[in-house]
Amino acid sequence: MNTASQVANYLVKKCVQEGEPLTNKRLQKLLYYIQAWSLAINGTPIFEDKIEAWIHGPAIRNVYEEYKSFVANPITTPANPNLNVSLGKNTEDFIQRILSAYSKYDTATLEVMTHAEEPWQKARKDLEANESSSNEITHESMRTYYAARLAGV
Repeated sequence: MNTASQVANYLVKKCVQEGEPLTNKRLQKLLYYIQAWSLAINGTPIFEDKIEAWIHGPAIRNVYEEYKSFVANPITTPANPNLNVSLGKNTEDFIQRILSAYSKYDTATLEVMTHAEEPWQKARKDLEANESSSNEITHESMRTYYAARLAGV
């Protein structure tokens, strides 16, 4: 199984090649949607890392740490340029499908979208809006919520 760092490296390289700006916050949201839809469509996660319900939406702590030096600026280079980013054709094709669906949204819109969805809300259930959290957005909550969206429920 891949790690979130591998998928992040792949996304950063792809976005740099295509000239699309990708900030750490945007990267976090895209990783979340890739994971969520993989759980709903394929029944399996794309990567093994835990996703947490942070103030500004879903986040993977170690990926955030790897790219935090960019602050809110576009990421210009992968954090681990030598990390193997060959995810396999099926995985890369799947990621491209998700990117095609979500790349039209800016970072602020992606944040609003994740905040409006049940998995993030459930993980933050009793927290104040500006309260830090390391609560996990579980695979089950993502799978259930996005599978229902696929079914039109």
